[in-house]
Amino acid sequence: MKQQLEQLLTSALATLGESLSEPPAAATVTVERSRDPRHGDFATNIALRLAKAARSNPRELAQRIIAALPANPLVQRTEIAGAGFINFFLSPAAYGQELAAIHAQAERYGHSALGRGERVLLEFVSANPTGPLHVGHGRQAAYGATLANILSAVGFSVASEYYINDAGRQVDILAVSVWVRYLQACGEALPFPENGYRGEYVQPIAAQLRASEGESLRHPAERVLAGLPPDAPAGDKEVYIDALIARARELLGPQVFARVLERSLEQMLVDIRADLEQFGVRFDRWYSERELERSGAIERALERLEREGRLYREQGATWFRATEFGDEKDRVVVRENGQKTYFASDIAYHLEKRERGFQRLIDVLGADHHGYVARVRAGLSAMGEPGESLEVILIQFVSLFRGGEKIPMGKREAQFVTLRQLRDEVGSDACRLFYLMRSHDQPLDFDLELAKSRTNENPVYYIQYAHARVASVLKQMTARGLLFDRTEGLASTALLTGTHEQAALACVTRFPEVLEQAAVNRTPHTLVHYLRELANALHTYYNAEQFLVEDSKVRNARLALVSGMQQVLRNGLALLGVSAPESM
Repeated sequence: MKQQLEQLLTSALATLGESLSEPPAAATVTVERSRDPRHGDFATNIALRLAKAARSNPRELAQRIIAALPANPLVQRTEIAGAGFINFFLSPAAYGQELAAIHAQAERYGHSALGRGERVLLEFVSANPTGPLHVGHGRQAAYGATLANILSAVGFSVASEYYINDAGRQVDILAVSVWVRYLQACGEALPFPENGYRGEYVQPIAAQLRASEGESLRHPAERVLAGLPPDAPAGDKEVYIDALIARARELLGPQVFARVLERSLEQMLVDIRADLEQFGVRFDRWYSERELERSGAIERALERLEREGRLYREQGATWFRATEFGDEKDRVVVRENGQKTYFASDIAYHLEKRERGFQRLIDVLGADHHGYVARVRAGLSAMGEPGESLEVILIQFVSLFRGGEKIPMGKREAQFVTLRQLRDEVGSDACRLFYLMRSHDQPLDFDLELAKSRTNENPVYYIQYAHARVASVLKQMTARGLLFDRTEGLASTALLTGTHEQAALACVTRFPEVLEQAAVNRTPHTLVHYLRELANALHTYYNAEQFLVEDSKVRNARLALVSGMQQVLRNGLALLGVSAPESM
């Protein structure tokens, strides 16, 4: 309906033609839902926005626009309000037509061509494969997967990707952490490094290593520790862990150390993949950082920067002139020892995304990545790619509460709640929806007791119960020997004149607008809020009216309305990755 009204306005403005000194582009013609039904169903401020350019009084221009509107059976009347707003009052047939569209399009209702097939690469989660996913990663997963669904629904061509940070020091630390636990399991008495990965998840990986390798990787603790610098607190834990990694490579040999590393990574990735699969999150591609390096993509990116004169040498390192492109400081791309930095990998990865034909790159990252945007955009711009093609969405932190008490979490001490533990306690449906209840740019307080409750205060229960309630009505209808005549119901929507019916019709037909808003603004939480409103409209209607009345036209019209509401609830829940149960 919104689009049809915008098309009518565009046509009216085209008719006025030369009388407007600056005819607007179609994209500037917008209508919005009226907050107060007394002011119509929709309103536009187009006359106010064009009055100056048209050298006209806004109310006079509004009158001219109304006079030029093509006749349309969906518009019952128009009126001018205030300084020049145009209010549209829709005919009963307008809502009936949209309700028919819900039934005809079913699971496709709400879909549009807004994105015009623009190719989008959405990267999210991308957690280091050095530990299990925690509750913070879960919020990124829920957000990324839902945004991908919403963007696809409104016409973008979306591919999802998980970037595996499987190169560099952190995976060496994982390998040596597993090896130390392996040695301890073999009976060697040696301390665990302060900067190692201390979580319990390392133990089963070490146990599997021992089961497959026996004691062939065992070395005496005295030999492992001989000559190593002191660990924290007496010494520097960073220096110590690097020395321990070097000792492991020396004793095991590079090939065996690489095998320990590969097995450790493999086990962690199996765990992460399974966790995400069970959470309903699937990726089109898992992209390895080591694959990026082996492909020569990093060298190609650096060569491109070199050709453009964007690199310089200083104190043995190679620097990128990032400040020339808006970054706060220049960035090292190759260290003094010849090792390429993470930044070099980042800009090469994003260049490679563009080379694959993606027009828009969306990265979903943790809240601690503020400086990431400017530096990677700088790299893209320096290589001749549009910096604005990159969007970075930062996801704020999650705090868990039980009985009003905050659950302490600290990754350093391995005191974190995993995504799997959270799912096991409250279920995937509650996880997905609770993660999306608040805007991603706000911290989230996750109430475990509320998420498990079967009350109207729990939004998951409230929305799902609305869907199940309609299923219950349809079952009652069958039990009473009645049939739902959809055709008669849709032909009788003019009978839906009650206050609750009008509110329900206005709410259910907003779905396409909500989806486009959520897509354009990258705000899946607006869909959650809308579904709560729709559920409230349905519950209110259910409590106020009988649906299975004697008059078949009224009965079928009401059933057409509530089954249409059920369809939209189901569509919205599917985009959120939440189930739509038939009974509760």
